[in-house]
Amino acid sequence: MKKMIKKENIKYVLRNLKRRKTRTFLTSLSILIGVATIFIFISFGAGLYEYINELTSGSSVNKIIIQPKGFGTVGLFDKKIQLTEKDVKITENIPGVKRVSPLYFGVAEVSQEKERIYSFILGYDAEKPLIFEVSNIGLEKGRFLQKGEKNKVLLGYNYMVENKIFPKKYDINQKIKINNEEMQIVGFIREIGNPQDDAQIYITKEYFEEVYPETTSYSWIIAEGDIKEIDSIVEKIENRLRNEKNQKKGEETFFVQTFDDLIKTYLSVLNIIIGFVILIALVSVIVSAINTSNTMITSVLERYKEIGVMKATGAKNTEILSIFVFESSLIGFIAGICGVLLGAFLSFLGEKILTNLGWSFLKPFFSLWLFVGCILFATLTGAISGALPAIRASRINVVNALKYE
Repeated sequence: MKKMIKKENIKYVLRNLKRRKTRTFLTSLSILIGVATIFIFISFGAGLYEYINELTSGSSVNKIIIQPKGFGTVGLFDKKIQLTEKDVKITENIPGVKRVSPLYFGVAEVSQEKERIYSFILGYDAEKPLIFEVSNIGLEKGRFLQKGEKNKVLLGYNYMVENKIFPKKYDINQKIKINNEEMQIVGFIREIGNPQDDAQIYITKEYFEEVYPETTSYSWIIAEGDIKEIDSIVEKIENRLRNEKNQKKGEETFFVQTFDDLIKTYLSVLNIIIGFVILIALVSVIVSAINTSNTMITSVLERYKEIGVMKATGAKNTEILSIFVFESSLIGFIAGICGVLLGAFLSFLGEKILTNLGWSFLKPFFSLWLFVGCILFATLTGAISGALPAIRASRINVVNALKYE
């Protein structure tokens, strides 16, 4: 008998939703949009976390980054802020430091026939290529540079793709014109996933000093230390550089961080951004929940007499309550499924667009918990928004309901 009542209640709810198609659609649409928005942001956020996990590997955990606080602006001109060869020597002499590799940054003009672009050019120590180890970057084609090589260049991935940077793609051993000098291509870096990095140019430290003779300081110094003593090594580097530059603690003109610290800083910012965006999406869901609640209140008023008849024929308060909670939950469930499908489609479409634009590292990550979680969230939202109207319906007086016109 109990099963029969539940079955009849389900049929009753389905009939009611079918009878009010337009209202049901509009109610579920608001939840659907909120769930789709949440799905998109969480999937892309999870994709960024996956990218960071791929970026950080066993080869990066023992790396230390030293850079001037005025990097990119003041640091290029203020001698008090610059990192010099003396700083490299100080770092090399710190106990526990295994390798040290200074790095130059510059801007280069790259041309192909009438086409011209400006890109970053990096000069690194070819014997100690820590710049590639710290970010787990490998070769796509060709070879790495050798110490002291001149007129030879290593290019980012996009140079070997037609119409990505230039109309014509480049290949190994071809010449490319950089700063009006022809340089031979020896290799291409594996795709990183953003246009800036995939358009970078790499030359040897020695050749950089020849091409940019006015350069007097390094942009970065990368050190490799004993992983067991990494925190102690960072502290020693800070103390030695501080003493050498005659600077007080807290007034340093440089940063000394492990690569892990840099990633944690990035993650903390990412957490705030994603949290804020999801909060905005949740506001949308709250608004849709209020809309669902209003719809259910209207539904109760429209079926006032029906509820009276049901109660007069033996339906208990709990049964009336379960009917309306089930109805609002079903609306949320349907909206959740549609929202997840729409979110997955838009995320997939967004990935394709971003990849074509050169931002392939910005891609969504789909997991079972994301699909299930969003559907359950939508169902729960529907159930909660229908709870108050359901309680109101269950407490309707039979006599008043039968007299209601």
